[in-house]
Amino acid sequence: MAANDQSDSPVMQAPWRFASTHWSVVAAAGQGSSPEAQQALAELCRSYWYPLYAYARRRLASIEDAQDLTQEFFAQLLEKDYLQAADPNRGKFRSFLLTAFKHFMSKEHDRAHAQKRGGGQAILPLDFQSGETRYHREPSDHLTPEVLYERRWAMTLLEQALVLLRQEYAGAGKQELFEALKNTLTGDNSTERYGQIAGKLNMSESAVKVAVHRLRQRYKELLRGEIAQTVNTNDEIDDELRDLFKAVRASKS
Repeated sequence: MAANDQSDSPVMQAPWRFASTHWSVVAAAGQGSSPEAQQALAELCRSYWYPLYAYARRRLASIEDAQDLTQEFFAQLLEKDYLQAADPNRGKFRSFLLTAFKHFMSKEHDRAHAQKRGGGQAILPLDFQSGETRYHREPSDHLTPEVLYERRWAMTLLEQALVLLRQEYAGAGKQELFEALKNTLTGDNSTERYGQIAGKLNMSESAVKVAVHRLRQRYKELLRGEIAQTVNTNDEIDDELRDLFKAVRASKS
């Protein structure tokens, strides 16, 4: 791959519109939930169920209880009138979701369950096997359930933005470039590292630096786009970014 092949951006950068983001659709539904709002809510839940499961696992001794409660919560969330509790003034989907889940757990945890909660019907298919694998990689018990929830919310956003970035580069035929540069997103930015990448891809170091700059800029844009799906106004994106990095830092302390 020659250095001058990097003169153009790898993807077309399309802005997001708050009028059609997932959470704004849900929040706008207010007292009368619409099919569009239910669809938006299902998409959000499908993406962000794991932080709640991690919260339940940290709170409860029983793996089965955590799985059952998480599944039943989403079944009720998607089937009943939970959208009435979606307060646009709160803004953030993650706040609504955790508050609703805490309320649900306080009502449901002590109930005897002769049959599996949710009636055995998975309204929202959840991969608990992979969830357990992920949970066992979480930091040890110094994190409270609330801090763990915030951490997993932050990591989910970061991971989803990275997946989108990889897909964009692959779609532009630049998978090799992405794989070579992706570690620079997490701080591997030494001159020696740039030299290694340049040699591997037959690029100049200056071209590598330009490519890294573009990768980072696009990652930031995609991350902001992911956050935009879970807040209600543009002003809240920066606030959510600060909370995101705060949650990541807290998990490392």
